[in-house]
Amino acid sequence: MGGKESKMQSYYSGNDVEPDINSILQRLYTRIADNYHSLDQVKEALVEAGLESSNLIVGIDFTKSNEWTGAKSFNHRSLHHLGESPNPYEQAISIIGRTLSDFDEDNLIPCFGFGDARTHDQEVFSFNSYNSPCSGFKNLLDRYREIVPNVCLAGPTSFAPIIETAIGIVDNSGGQYHVLLIIADGQVTRSVDTEHGQLSQQEQNTINAIVKASKYPLSIVFVGVGDGPWDMMQQFDDNIPSRAFDNFQFVNFTDIMTRNIPTSEKETEFALAALMEIASQFKATLDHNILSCPRGTPERIPLPPPTRNDIPANSSSNYSRSCSFGNSDGFHHTVSAPPAENPLHYQVCLTCMLLGQKGSYLWMWASDMLRLRKRLDVMPKLSNPYNFKD
Repeated sequence: MGGKESKMQSYYSGNDVEPDINSILQRLYTRIADNYHSLDQVKEALVEAGLESSNLIVGIDFTKSNEWTGAKSFNHRSLHHLGESPNPYEQAISIIGRTLSDFDEDNLIPCFGFGDARTHDQEVFSFNSYNSPCSGFKNLLDRYREIVPNVCLAGPTSFAPIIETAIGIVDNSGGQYHVLLIIADGQVTRSVDTEHGQLSQQEQNTINAIVKASKYPLSIVFVGVGDGPWDMMQQFDDNIPSRAFDNFQFVNFTDIMTRNIPTSEKETEFALAALMEIASQFKATLDHNILSCPRGTPERIPLPPPTRNDIPANSSSNYSRSCSFGNSDGFHHTVSAPPAENPLHYQVCLTCMLLGQKGSYLWMWASDMLRLRKRLDVMPKLSNPYNFKD
């Protein structure tokens, strides 16, 4: 027979031995294209793929860099600032919620925070006591506003704990298909001593978790809020090797929401960008026979939600609402001493030393300090950042 060979035939080597079917599927789904141009097309594709209901898991970034990565996009306010209008986290949750509501049967959403002073890059905390899920997006947003004033932003940034938590939820559901929505302000932490071309421990852990997640019926949608940069997250989207299927989608929320188009069009574009690969990813889980096939993976136990008792006595318990230097610059902060376990990974912000009271300094990861300096022309250079004086 004439004509071009099919895509499936092209994977054969020309001999009579058929390749392993899993290898074929892996190559077919290594990079899933963004093929849709409207939200209706995405919803239609989800139905055609057989996705009758969605199970959503939400992870929220509470690392300290949220305090300055809104300098351009959020008028120098903390990205977790609570005001009359919704902050970027609330906006992203609301838009995704409206889009997925048609596919949500039980309306139960496990929601977690990570990167704060209790979880760092090791754990997550649940939004509710006893690890109970939120009852719909309104309850999720209400809990978010209740939790934010009690959170002490910290670091470093790693997405491995929230991905591992989601894997446990998926497997303990009997292998039902889930979508993990991660909303974060920045990339995975690179320490200053990480050599060029090498991965930090947080980067390696995150990549390992994404690769592991591709063996489960789980799609990961990463929504970037704030000023970025996002080059590494784009690489995560395009170039992570050895996955059963392309299970990771990066969406630049700020880029879409700052375009000069009507708000309704912005929201549609964002939802489209976030969900356009879900149909193909769901189909990939069917073709790989990983749907409804639990592996016996233990479920991670998250920490309980933060309370006012978790706030250090010498810090502002209301930093996310109003506490800022000089009443005008809009930078929100918590005051704490640097952790003792590895002080050389931290630097003190000299601007905070100049503007704050004695002993009230802003401690941060050294890699976050470098990111901050790139955004602030007034940021002074420290000749000896580790030799602090009272």
